[in-house]
Amino acid sequence: MDTLEIVQEAGKSAGTTILRINGPLTLNTLFGFQTAIRQPGLQNLIIDLSGTPYMDSAGLGAILGQWAHCQRNKVKFSLTGISSRIMTLLEITKTQDLIPQHATAEEADAAFA
Repeated sequence: MDTLEIVQEAGKSAGTTILRINGPLTLNTLFGFQTAIRQPGLQNLIIDLSGTPYMDSAGLGAILGQWAHCQRNKVKFSLTGISSRIMTLLEITKTQDLIPQHATAEEADAAFA
């Protein structure tokens, strides 16, 4: 069974949280991810996928749900470190232009300022 490690950091911009995801984001690892993104008090959120080799539709659904939550609550959201395999999933599902993206978490953090 695959494992998922989530490292939470405070960003340099006020109210920004960076979640660095290490491991595949799949149905088998989804519950830990959902717990991390549903923490009370999370405001501007950067999800760094540079340590995520692949993601399935369940992982994409959780990310899209969090993006929609951020939109409703008028907080900033970005994905970073997207691998070519994950980008292919975003392209197939036509969500690559929907979800805000930056190359690195640091770049997204600077854009949030």
